[in-house]
Amino acid sequence: MKFKHFYLLLLGVFCLTVSCRTTQVTQQTRQPKEAKREFRGAWIQTVFQPEYAQMSVPQLKKDFIRKLNYLQACGINALIFQVRPEADAFYRSKLEPWSRFYTGRQGMAPEGDFDLMAFLIEECHKRGMEFHAWLNPFRAGTSGTDNLADSHIYFQHPEWFVTYNKQLLFDPGHPGSRQFICRVVRDIVSRYDVDAIHMDDYFYPYPVAGVPFPDDKSFQKYGLSKGYKATQRGAWRRANVNELIRDLKRTILLTKPWVRFGISPFGIYRNKKSTPDGSGSDTNGLQNYDDLYADITRWVREGWIDYNMPQIYWEIGHPAADYITLIQWWNQHAYDRPLYIGQDVARTMKAKQLTRKMRYERALSQVDGNCFWPANELFWNNGGIADSLKRNYHRYPALIPAYTHMHDRAPQKVKKLKAEWTAKGYLLHWKAEQSANNPELASYFVIYRFENKEAIDLNDPSNIVAITRETSYLLPYDNGEQKYRYVVTAVDRFHNESEGKSKKVKL
Repeated sequence: MKFKHFYLLLLGVFCLTVSCRTTQVTQQTRQPKEAKREFRGAWIQTVFQPEYAQMSVPQLKKDFIRKLNYLQACGINALIFQVRPEADAFYRSKLEPWSRFYTGRQGMAPEGDFDLMAFLIEECHKRGMEFHAWLNPFRAGTSGTDNLADSHIYFQHPEWFVTYNKQLLFDPGHPGSRQFICRVVRDIVSRYDVDAIHMDDYFYPYPVAGVPFPDDKSFQKYGLSKGYKATQRGAWRRANVNELIRDLKRTILLTKPWVRFGISPFGIYRNKKSTPDGSGSDTNGLQNYDDLYADITRWVREGWIDYNMPQIYWEIGHPAADYITLIQWWNQHAYDRPLYIGQDVARTMKAKQLTRKMRYERALSQVDGNCFWPANELFWNNGGIADSLKRNYHRYPALIPAYTHMHDRAPQKVKKLKAEWTAKGYLLHWKAEQSANNPELASYFVIYRFENKEAIDLNDPSNIVAITRETSYLLPYDNGEQKYRYVVTAVDRFHNESEGKSKKVKL
C-alpha cells in the first residue's frame, strides 16, 4: 500500500468512526505475566518546578540525560513531558512565549534559544523511548495575568479568556479558543518528531463550591444561538470540549497521521448514583462527565483519541474511590482501544500496594500498561519502587502495544543481515527501507538472542537484547567458541513488528 493511499484510508476510517461506534468488549481476564508489549510511561511536569530556570544549558542537558538513563534502567519506554503548562512553551514557538517555568520569566528566551523539547525527543529516541508532548489545553495563567509576557495570546484576544479561582483560562465556549489550541497542536506536530500529543484532566476547571464558572457571555452568544436552553448549559459545555477533542484528532490526522492523541482523564467517569441507568462506577467523587464536562468514553467510542489513561490514583480499599472498582470499570469500558492506567507512586508505595496493583492490572483483558506519576518519585526511589520495577515488573524490555486501529500491517523484514569484523568490533548489521515521512516503513529494530539449539520464541521478552533505531548492533564477542542465533525484526511507527531475520554467530 502506498503511503498516500494509507493516509486517505486512515482519514476515511476517522470519518467513519464518527458515525459508527464500536461497542464490543472482549474477554475480561487473562493470565498475569510480564508481557512483551506493555506501555510503561512516566510523567515529568514543568509547572511550578523552579529547577529548570536555575540551570544553564549544559546543566539541563546533563540533568536530563541522567534522568532518561535512569528511566530507561527502570524499564520506562515512554516519556510524557509537559511542554505547555500555561499557554507558553518549552520549545521554539511563534504562537506562544517561552515558559517562565523554563527561563524564569515568561517570554525570555533560554541561552542560545535552546530547544529543550527537540533535545528530549532526540534523546528519547536514542534510547528506544517514545516522546509524548503534554499540553494543558485551557489553562493560560496559574496566577491570572500577573506573569504574562507582552506576546501572550491573551493580550491579542482577551475576549477568549475568563478568570476562575484566580486562574486565567481559555473559555472553552468561545470558538476562537478552540481554534487557537488546534493551531498550537498543528504547529508542534508539523515541526517536531513527537510520537503523541497528550492531555490530562484539565478541561473545564475543577469546580469551587459556590463559585459558578463565568461563561455567561459565551453561552448567550454561542449556546443559546445553537438551541441550548438555559437548563442545558452542562450539555453545551460538554459539546464544547467534544468539539475540541474531535478537531484536535482531525488536526493531527491531517498533519502526521501516525502521531497518536492520548488523554489522561480524572479517574472517575461518573458515579453510579449519578447515572439513571446505573452505568457509572460504584464510587463517590468528582466526575469527568458532570463536573469537568469531559465525556471520555464518547471520545474513545468515536475514535477521537488513540489511547485512554485514566488517573486511578487511589488505594485498593479506598472508601470513596476503590482502585479495584475503578480499574474494573475502565476495563469494561475500553471499547477495544489502548487502555493504560495512571498510577500515583506516593500513594501506592505508602499503602504498600505496588505488587497487588501490578498483578491485578496485568490480569485484565484490556489494560496494556501503566504511567507513573510523577517521574520524580521514581528518581527518588520512593519506597523502593525503582528497585522493584527493575527487579520484578520491568525485568525485560517491552515494546509499546501496536496501534492496530490506526494501521495493522507489519513492515517488511530486514535484508542482508550479516555479522563481520569492523573497526568498531564484531558487528551485526542489516538493511531496511526507512523514511521519516512514511510511518509504514521500519522505525526501529528489535534484536533477539537464542542459544544454538534453543527454539526461537519472539513472544518472550527475556530474549530481547536490544531495541535500537540503528541498523547495526555491536556483538559481545568473547572467544569465538559459543554458538548463538540472533534474530532481528523491524517495527513501524505504529509498533507493528515484522517477521524475523536470523543469523548464526560464534561469540
